[in-house]
Amino acid sequence: MEIGDRGQVTGDRHCDPSPVPCPLFRQFYLACLSHASYLIASGGEAAVVDPQRDVDLYIDEARREGVAIKYVIETHLHADFVSGHRELAARAGAEIVFGAGAGAAFPHCAVRDGDVLPLGDVELRAMETPGHTPESISWLVVEDGRPTRVLTGDTLFIGDVGRPDLAGARGYTPQDMAAMLYDSLHAKLLALPDDVEVWPAHGAGSACGRNISTETSSTIGMQRRTNWALQPMTRDEFVQAMTTNLAAPPAYFARGAELNRLGPRALSEVMSAVAATEEINRGATLLDVRDSEAFCREHVAGAINIGLDGQFASWCATLLPARPPIVVVAGSAARASEAVMRLARVGIESVSGYLVGTGELPTASLAQITVDDLAARPLPVIDVRREAEYSAGHVPGARNLPLAELPQRLGDVPRNGRIAVICASGYRSMTAASLLAREGFDNLVIVVGGTQAWIAAGLPTE
Repeated sequence: MEIGDRGQVTGDRHCDPSPVPCPLFRQFYLACLSHASYLIASGGEAAVVDPQRDVDLYIDEARREGVAIKYVIETHLHADFVSGHRELAARAGAEIVFGAGAGAAFPHCAVRDGDVLPLGDVELRAMETPGHTPESISWLVVEDGRPTRVLTGDTLFIGDVGRPDLAGARGYTPQDMAAMLYDSLHAKLLALPDDVEVWPAHGAGSACGRNISTETSSTIGMQRRTNWALQPMTRDEFVQAMTTNLAAPPAYFARGAELNRLGPRALSEVMSAVAATEEINRGATLLDVRDSEAFCREHVAGAINIGLDGQFASWCATLLPARPPIVVVAGSAARASEAVMRLARVGIESVSGYLVGTGELPTASLAQITVDDLAARPLPVIDVRREAEYSAGHVPGARNLPLAELPQRLGDVPRNGRIAVICASGYRSMTAASLLAREGFDNLVIVVGGTQAWIAAGLPTE
């Protein structure tokens, strides 16, 4: 069933006529952050694993199923989103559980390898699996003495494994972490039976891996056969593969991990501080969250467009300052409130107010061009997709300036003559054009439909 932006609930009761106990298992998948969290229940008791920041969905699900949340478990200190562990534990009367190496700065249960959390008729068994982070814990679900599922956090994804370069601030090199990851995979996870189900914390699109599958669960046996990182290779070969050609991690990751270690404040405190405004504070960032068509037609001059209907939170965390005030421009108060909540998921809590529409403020617009018009009247093209996307095929002559790097590479954008901005479909090119327009570029056109439309029209690529 769909619950809007709160996430999609998947999974079912694992019941059969055998004497194996019957736990409740739910996956909550938040597509905008490619994030999976879980609720496991047995005997009236429940555990929530890797919760998102807005926690009502877990409380509502527990209430519907008639279970009490006993544990709030984190597989590691997440960097890409801010967790709801403290708020959920406070509201549910639950205990927070972390790996002993996390150093969380609030009351919690610190577990080590082999520690067991009893949950009704099942056991949750901690498996120390460092490599993505030093404190990473995978959780084995044991029913009637038999392992049935493993929640792998960011250690093992479907089709991929966690990147090893996010622990530098704690004194580890990527090579150190990759060697740990190899041992965790081979000595721990691949030692499990082939029929054990694998349930990771992220899916396709997450920056915590490099090429994660669109599938959100699998089995140990399937991953043993198909996951590139689990194929036969020496530790040295694995370390080399894991630490070569790594893209720089998003700049906000370090901030997110530290906020999770310290413990974020309740989401209600963040939301209550934001109200409608008719004035824009000097120095505030104007964040227009409307769709690209509305933004193109008319927007407050100087606003940045990052639409709510895409990878909103991660792009905001990548491109926006964390501290200076932000004013959200939306089509309705409800959409503004949604934007504030989704910003808080990635640790941006500096929204000072919101506008519905453009009010009486000075406005601007952006021009668009079709792929047929671009082919007929070629212009210099800036392609803001990732380097791997660009290398797979692009408009002939286009220059690659990935959106994440654009604020630091403004000097690479020509100011004379018209420039076409393109991405895969139009979402990122609109954001890129709005960033450039705010910096005084007034010679921009956005390619409608992006490279997808270019290829669909049968136009050449290189």
